Amino acid sequence: VQLQASGGGLVQPGDSLRLSCAASGLMVENYAFAWFRQVLGNEREGVACISRGGGTTYYADSVKGRFTVARDNAASTVYLQMNSLKREDTAIYYCAAKNYGCSMIGNDMKYWGKGTQVTVSS
Repeated sequence: VQLQASGGGLVQPGDSLRLSCAASGLMVENYAFAWFRQVLGNEREGVACISRGGGTTYYADSVKGRFTVARDNAASTVYLQMNSLKREDTAIYYCAAKNYGCSMIGNDMKYWGKGTQVTVSS
């Protein structure tokens, strides 16, 4: 199983980015997916999750209204659209997958991808 996150970069406050998580080696329709982020020295934070069919999503309060998680099961890809980025969104972003329902708890995840760096700076 591989989860490959991409789309990170250096942007200015107020800009947008879209992260992608390409999944392989698993039947994505059987898994809920989540995005996490971590700043070196800090605890990992759950950002968003999406259910297997995409009908249920949850967001951390810190990103609610600015970030949108979506998935395309036919393309085996999960997305995180990030708008109105703030400096405090700077982190390494990871995607992860778990069986059954949506969760933003790291210990619930079965598979993890390598992260992609997002830096918000002027």
